[in-house]
Amino acid sequence: MTKFFLLLSAAAIVSPAYAQDIPDTDAPELVVTASRVAQPASEIGQAVTVIDRAEIERRQTVVVSDLLATTPGVTVTRNGTLGALTGVRIRGAESDQTLVVIDGVRVNDPASTGGGFDFGNLLASSVERIEILRGPNSVPWGSQAIGGVVNIITAAPTEGVQARANAEYGYADSLFASAGVSGKSGPVSGSLTGGYLKTDGISSAASGTERDGYRQYGATGRVGVEFAPGIGLDLRGYFADSKVEIDDGFDPETFVVADSLAYGTTQELYGYAGLHANFADGRFNNRVAFTIADINRDNFSQPGGDMSFIGRGRSERYEYQGDFRPLDEVRVVAGVERENSRFNDGFTFADTGITSVYGQLIVKPLDILTITGGVRNDDHDDFGSRTTFGANAALALRTGTTLRASYGEGFKAPTLYQLFSAYGNRDLDPETARNFDVGVEQAFLGDRVRAGVTYFNRRTRNQIDFRNCSPAEQATAGSICVDRPFGVYDNVARAEADGVEFTLALRPVDALTLTANYSYIHTENRAIGANFGNDLARRPKQTASVNADYLFAFGLSVGGTVSLVDDSFDDAANTTRLDGYALAGIRAEMPIDDRIALYGRVDNLTDARYETVAGYGNYGRAAYGGVRLRLK
Repeated sequence: MTKFFLLLSAAAIVSPAYAQDIPDTDAPELVVTASRVAQPASEIGQAVTVIDRAEIERRQTVVVSDLLATTPGVTVTRNGTLGALTGVRIRGAESDQTLVVIDGVRVNDPASTGGGFDFGNLLASSVERIEILRGPNSVPWGSQAIGGVVNIITAAPTEGVQARANAEYGYADSLFASAGVSGKSGPVSGSLTGGYLKTDGISSAASGTERDGYRQYGATGRVGVEFAPGIGLDLRGYFADSKVEIDDGFDPETFVVADSLAYGTTQELYGYAGLHANFADGRFNNRVAFTIADINRDNFSQPGGDMSFIGRGRSERYEYQGDFRPLDEVRVVAGVERENSRFNDGFTFADTGITSVYGQLIVKPLDILTITGGVRNDDHDDFGSRTTFGANAALALRTGTTLRASYGEGFKAPTLYQLFSAYGNRDLDPETARNFDVGVEQAFLGDRVRAGVTYFNRRTRNQIDFRNCSPAEQATAGSICVDRPFGVYDNVARAEADGVEFTLALRPVDALTLTANYSYIHTENRAIGANFGNDLARRPKQTASVNADYLFAFGLSVGGTVSLVDDSFDDAANTTRLDGYALAGIRAEMPIDDRIALYGRVDNLTDARYETVAGYGNYGRAAYGGVRLRLK
């Protein structure tokens, strides 16, 4: 711990901090992830971090998970090269307990073992805004929102025609290019963004020498038609086709990950079709929608070789949401949903469904106080009914102090694989969690300084884990282990997490932005057995990120980022240690004119060697340069 604080102090001296830009007080920031309707951030009692397009471009980010790793309470693991399996954990929860939404579509993979979302293929080229809500929030969102919600929003068209494009080249023969156009004329609006990325990558195996490459091409689009004032059609789509080379071999002498010729392919298709009808001057807003998430994954032993894995996952949702304001001080948000999901792994084909209803009441008894409460019921075709509750309050004093408090419940339905595969258990109950957090944020010096601190505490029960079956259990009539010699999924795990998150944002002069965050998160395995009391795997107790950006009068902008991650363990037994690490990066951008700019960056400036998953390597020092074009 002493080592970590020494590194943190050094980083703060070298490059003071980024957590979140200081907002423009004349334009209150709106957040949609807390209640699924737009609210001023000052009215939300939950912890939310927002990253906008300006920050994405300033950071020159290619992969969304790289940005998420620098936000409070979030840790990221990746199995080696760019495009490899990438998990995002929020406040020490499982990566499968992070709900991911892209343009209103839930995109967690129904065919994956735990139902998680692989962030390895999510690029930033079409992303306009990211909202990260920390803590359980199942009332508006339903299953999987135990750790939190990552809400990805692509660009909405604005009046006229705009276009943007960029291309960059760098380390490992990496080429990344994207272009987008959007516009609006009268009742019709639309946008389209396309991107391509290829790289020779690095060896995913830390001990390997053979590079594992990655390639993706994809596109996102939106179309909107207003049939009459307040009544219209919304269409949104996302497509990505990815291929990544995998190291899935093992050295027979050292039993560590080794080079192989294996590779995997993934095709993702997400779609949204909705109608909105807003009445009474915006006091009664209605939305009906159909969404689809279709994910196909295949692994191959080698080029031209046999298929070693197949995964086909698909979910379809039908939604209605109403947003009613009978009074300026009272708001009612309610909805009904039906989700049908199915999967196929080449051995098992299964499907299930869940019907949900929820309601939230948002009241402002005082102009400075907002109180939100809600309840949700989910009726699952297999495990039955589950009811969750949530409430939060925000008190925004005129002194610049904002006090927040929230209580939230979350649940995660068993996945199709956990229910119906060869290791499945149809008697599984949903995973559940209860969380409370309290926080305070203070603005100083005309909002040029903003500091905040949040404490949270979460208890998770009925977590689903794979367990072995003893010979006695296999021979006991009625046991879930009958005919299961290799084991079965069961509700045997439980966990606890609590911690504190600090944020700081400074703008001492208009040209300089300094921001930082630090998180201390203690996790503990509470499942009865040999690992009781241990740290949860791959959960560093401490993380920090510091960032600085300066804009010179002649247009040049320069910046730097330092991220610090504490030690952790790779396994539940806490026998394999993952050493902590510090990463530093620098960047610069120079406009040529009002349309063209040149930019470049160096990541991992000190060439640090580190692992987030035991046996899998990460990028060393890497430099990239590019050009950006913008037309309005």
